[in-house]
Amino acid sequence: MANCAVVGINWGDEGKGRMVDLLTDHYDIVVRYQGGGNAGHTVINEKGKFALHLLPSGILRDGVQNVLGNGVALDPQNLLEEVKQVREKGIEISPENLKISDRASLLMPWHRDLDELEEQRLKDKKFGSTKQGIAPFYSDKYQKKTILAGELLYPAELKEHLRDLMEWKNLILTEVYHAKPYTEEMLDAWLKESCEWIKPYLCDCGKFLQEATKSGKSVLFEAQLGSLRDLDYGIHPYTTSSNTSAAYAPIGSGYPGAKIDEVLGIVKAYSTCVGEGPFVSEMFGEEADKLREAGAEYGAKTGRPRRVGALDIVATRYGVMVQAATQIALTKLDVLSGMDRIPVCERYLVDGKETDDFPFPAALSAAKPVITYLDGWNCDISEVKNWDDLPKAAQDYVNYIEKAIGCPITFVSVGAKRDAIIKR
Repeated sequence: MANCAVVGINWGDEGKGRMVDLLTDHYDIVVRYQGGGNAGHTVINEKGKFALHLLPSGILRDGVQNVLGNGVALDPQNLLEEVKQVREKGIEISPENLKISDRASLLMPWHRDLDELEEQRLKDKKFGSTKQGIAPFYSDKYQKKTILAGELLYPAELKEHLRDLMEWKNLILTEVYHAKPYTEEMLDAWLKESCEWIKPYLCDCGKFLQEATKSGKSVLFEAQLGSLRDLDYGIHPYTTSSNTSAAYAPIGSGYPGAKIDEVLGIVKAYSTCVGEGPFVSEMFGEEADKLREAGAEYGAKTGRPRRVGALDIVATRYGVMVQAATQIALTKLDVLSGMDRIPVCERYLVDGKETDDFPFPAALSAAKPVITYLDGWNCDISEVKNWDDLPKAAQDYVNYIEKAIGCPITFVSVGAKRDAIIKR
């Protein structure tokens, strides 16, 4: 089976977890290669309903090995809680099916503190952070001021390294934000309670993936968030702090030489967005409330209501380009079943002119949506298994999107369960 990256095409929350859960039946290894616990992948299958934040979605499939790569913001405290919750539902997690890169940097407790303190300082100019410490973590990583997970195996060196980092970080906490400093006792407790359990899971993931690939095993790379949240190509500064693109997968996995054969981009049948920043196709009022309720659009991590809008062709076409997507999975088509007319943002109005191009971030806030409407189908499609059994209006909607974004739609999701999918 060819190696594949499953990525978000828009703002995130497109339904990557349910697609990874579906596809893992055909893969040996699933790798999370970027991001942290600041977003969630909701998966529903015969084992129950799961909201995964750090664990790769392949953890729910027996026989699949899972990797947390070096590109991940490894929060040992939150990961431990997530492991406990998944185990309570009967999912086995051991060093056999979960491997953690010894080169992954640890998200420290002070990263969450700094995230919240900075949002408080920004006030009405805040970025809409989930306050999971992601931005401070990646900032420290690129300043080379983080602890690598593998350092847990070298306690003497770790102790000295932590002491140096704490001295530097306390200066920022106390002098910039006037917050309380950390102590060695606090860090010792954190190491014992949240980090000690990780040691048996640590490995050289680069070597593991290289050997697995040479032996013919197939790899599924799982991204977090979407193209528009990419640090370099997203709606700066309202992005995440890592690269959400498929191109980063080999680097963030631990095996830079990995080859990606297919890129499956996930697109929701309408638009959603968690957090701040420009959202051109956003809907408001009663129309938005109905769509939000129909799609249960609330953040898997935060529970906060997602902003909703019409499917944005301009942003989606741009996301397809950023990801170099070779095929698309369209999710949540069933949510639109109650609409007489379905709005689509066909292009943007920028400086009085219509455009098909996605604007530079500074120009995006002034862009206006050019909306067109397609006919609805007004019937339940959640039990449909075959393309030919979909109502013609639903087929027309899918075909319209496929032509507009220039990428084949090979999967159509009509429900949250694993088998609620139409393969084209």
